[in-house]
Amino acid sequence: MALRTTVVILHRPSQRDRRLGYHWAQRAETLVPLTRVELERFTAFTHLNLDVSPGINILIGANGTGKTHLLKVGYAACDVSKSGIPFSEKLVRVMRPSGDAPGRLVKRSVGNLSGTATVHATVDGNNTKLAATFSRRNSRLPLGDRDSIGWASNPIQSVYIPVKEMLANAPGFRSLYAGREIHFEEVYDDILVRAYLPKLRGPISKGRKKLLSGLQDAMGGSVTVIGEEFFLHNRTGNLEFTLLAEGLRKLGLLWLLI
Repeated sequence: MALRTTVVILHRPSQRDRRLGYHWAQRAETLVPLTRVELERFTAFTHLNLDVSPGINILIGANGTGKTHLLKVGYAACDVSKSGIPFSEKLVRVMRPSGDAPGRLVKRSVGNLSGTATVHATVDGNNTKLAATFSRRNSRLPLGDRDSIGWASNPIQSVYIPVKEMLANAPGFRSLYAGREIHFEEVYDDILVRAYLPKLRGPISKGRKKLLSGLQDAMGGSVTVIGEEFFLHNRTGNLEFTLLAEGLRKLGLLWLLI
């Protein structure tokens, strides 16, 4: 049975983490640490009550055990704190069940009629949570999420990096996704939105410089954008991402995000 490993940072880095090179942009938003994820009859899970550790969390499990779904739940909860859309709607967008039917997110088994996804966080020393419940009997989204108002008052900076590389296929994708009903999980559009962002204002910290320099050495250049197309820029000129090895494309994405 094949095992896959996923690494995710669900907490604000400690001072030691920052000395090792982690960097979080100085923005007005507050970074809110996730503390627990609870899933009841949701997708692959019958019952899950997972305490999130500070710093880096590593998920190891066989294929089909729900690692990706767990990450998407955490990402959706973080993202809606900034976008303001309902948690339930974001879960449908990142999971993409057939026909966008929310009830299809409920775990398939005899007698299961509803499922719930709940994410807990600590805000200014106080515990808060965000929850969405889905019903197999209802093809429409639930009317609202529990505790979503308090959650949205503390925006969380987050990013989800999909397994499939998107930078090589970026030109035209965002306008197509915005204007047409195409069957792509929203994480692909989200990552392109972040990749196209211009550089942060202000000086680059030593930690960021170190990370960027290491990535540039590994890639053999830096990333530049012309129109909507991504290129690897080095001494010989610009090489389009469609002609790069996929591993280099993924390093390029990390370079852009940092």
